[in-house]
Amino acid sequence: MRAMVLRDGGGGVELRDVTIPEPGPGQVRIKVNACGVCRTDLHVVDGDLSKPLSNVIPGHEVVGTVEAIGPEESDGTAGSKGHALAIGDRVGVPWLGHTCGHCDYCRGHQENLCDTPGFTGYTLNGGYAEFCVADAQYVFPLPDEYDDPHAAPLLCAGLIGYRSWAMVRDAKVLGLYGFGAAAHIIAQVAMAKGVEIHAFTSPGDIQAQDFARGLGAVWAGGSDEAPVKPLDAAIIFAPVGGLVPAALQAVRKGGTVVCAGIHMSDIPSFPYSILWEERVVRSVANLTRADGDEFMALAAEVPIETHVRPYPLAEAQQALDDLRAGRLSGAAVLIP
Repeated sequence: MRAMVLRDGGGGVELRDVTIPEPGPGQVRIKVNACGVCRTDLHVVDGDLSKPLSNVIPGHEVVGTVEAIGPEESDGTAGSKGHALAIGDRVGVPWLGHTCGHCDYCRGHQENLCDTPGFTGYTLNGGYAEFCVADAQYVFPLPDEYDDPHAAPLLCAGLIGYRSWAMVRDAKVLGLYGFGAAAHIIAQVAMAKGVEIHAFTSPGDIQAQDFARGLGAVWAGGSDEAPVKPLDAAIIFAPVGGLVPAALQAVRKGGTVVCAGIHMSDIPSFPYSILWEERVVRSVANLTRADGDEFMALAAEVPIETHVRPYPLAEAQQALDDLRAGRLSGAAVLIP
């Protein structure tokens, strides 16, 4: 099969012919129909996340069809929420691809914090390929309302956005810092629930600001600008630590700032006065299967318009470069 593989030493991906993987017990093999290109893929390719699987195939927003089931599970196996998987099922594979099931976090319903997890496209081979294998318990059925390319961003941009928003779902005035794939999805979900969205982009990024306003944001401007009113909460999707003090200054007393990325540059020092008055800074780590099941049900209810730009599989490096350079509105999706 053809796959885009992380070059030895990092620095990019290259097209290779590799062996079609065989599913083991509890696994399924999936024929990949689409795979989103996520900013976390950039962190893997650029070496921001250390010790990836050797010659790893990136990609963790995988949409495909179950083609084979592991040898000890030939009568079907349980996917997320215990649903039975069968040949021909359309499924999605997210970032969190495996957990141990027995550490304190897994037993305490915090599997996103598992001590020995497996991550799709990082420590497990992912979806920049024609086929991939996945732990059957960590795949999700997908809403019929979305075709394969438009479903792909739901698997990480959507899921991380949902977990971030769930932490501040009582906010009526919400700021989103970095208006890319994740923000454009969760903005639509939040607005459908009556939330007022304020979008913060790189200073001078008029295209992203127009994109946000076109989706219904009541205000859009640069991250160096103050909002027109105090925010109840803010979610930072851009991997820029310097936005944390800015967001703290933008939220009202008792407000929360959520850092949604798996990687962020260092947060600079800031005066205690902007944290005082019971403001909160917290992070999001990975996801749980419950997040996936809840969000996919919500995505079937709320008509989310995922904006995607398709690329052939062989042009994965170009898609990554376009994402890094900020040339995308929405999400890049690879089509094998």
